[in-house]
Amino acid sequence: MEQNFSVEEITRLRDDTPGCSNVIHLNNAGASLMPAPVIKAIMEHIELEGNIGGYEAADVRREEIQGFYGAAAQLLNTKPQNIAFTANATDAYTKALSSIPFQKGDIILTSNDDYISNQINFLSLAKRDGVVIKRVRNAPEGGVDLNDLDRQLKELHPKLLSITHIPTNSGLVQPVEEIGSIIKKYDTLYLLDACQSAGQKKLDINKLNCDFLSVAGRKFLRGPKGTGFLYVSDKALDLGLEPLFIDMRGADWIEKDTYIAQKDATRFEYWELAYVLLLGTKVAIEYCLNTGIDRIWKRIQFLAAYSRKKLAEIDGLRLLDEGPQLCSLITFTIPGLDPETIKADLFKQKINVVTSYRNFAVIDFDKKGVQWAIRVSAHYFNLESEIDFFIEQLKLLISKKI
Repeated sequence: MEQNFSVEEITRLRDDTPGCSNVIHLNNAGASLMPAPVIKAIMEHIELEGNIGGYEAADVRREEIQGFYGAAAQLLNTKPQNIAFTANATDAYTKALSSIPFQKGDIILTSNDDYISNQINFLSLAKRDGVVIKRVRNAPEGGVDLNDLDRQLKELHPKLLSITHIPTNSGLVQPVEEIGSIIKKYDTLYLLDACQSAGQKKLDINKLNCDFLSVAGRKFLRGPKGTGFLYVSDKALDLGLEPLFIDMRGADWIEKDTYIAQKDATRFEYWELAYVLLLGTKVAIEYCLNTGIDRIWKRIQFLAAYSRKKLAEIDGLRLLDEGPQLCSLITFTIPGLDPETIKADLFKQKINVVTSYRNFAVIDFDKKGVQWAIRVSAHYFNLESEIDFFIEQLKLLISKKI
């Protein structure tokens, strides 16, 4: 057992996670198991809404609701007024993207490994508004080539740089602090997708130097599905950036033909907020902070290395992850087998994994010459014995198909 968590601590954390008694959950990059305090916060607010009404429940819990912004700010080392609650990470990301006044010929500079929905958004902007998409070359070891990034920023003067910190299709961790040191030399706006890294790895806005950062609640933060949040920098706020479709929460209608956007990041929120999910996310963030993000990252690295070593020993299995630093997300393929059958057979053994396909990451999968992958992603509450059982079951499935 990795010593940054004692056996007793892991036992307590698992006892605090009802799902651990039902499944071996290796799909934390999809949606992690919520801890009991998160479930309790959600259920209590649902009951309160049922008993006194939704608006009234929000009024009663006003102080706790405001506490979400403080918790999210603490997670990112920023200020509460720079945080907006959103329906998910894509909602956060697209609201940020929509706030940038692109014109024909403007350049979006991105990576070869940015998330599928982000890539589709860029293509949509290119089709609709004539935006030009450029991609930073990958370094030989994986991840963006920092010299090429600096060169393209200098030569192309892109309107936006978009980077996905941890791509969903592999274990790659992009060198975002080094990227942050480079981007601060330029006027280019910087949108960082931290969907997979929040709750897994420490995020410090002062080192990232991004103008926007999007987060999912359901993944390594262990919050409920249907939640996310957006960091908006003071620079972006001072520039007057606001989402394309701003509503009565994000702005005040002051004259027949005039509105004024809110001064803080709430201009990126909608009036209809799922306060029950916001409160669950608040507790999830607090749970993460209390557990200790540096300790979580160390434990995750240990479990990921343990898993990769075991997987690498299986004949016929090909690990797909590349990069100088790897994380919890592990992808592999087994030529000749059907991914959905593997997933279904493992589920019968109460093991949760997820499948990934070429259309999720066309550039990356084409480079690797694969059509599909199985993704596994352990969290700090997982056990080595669970990974051992997963490996045994995977070997058994392979032996039956040969």
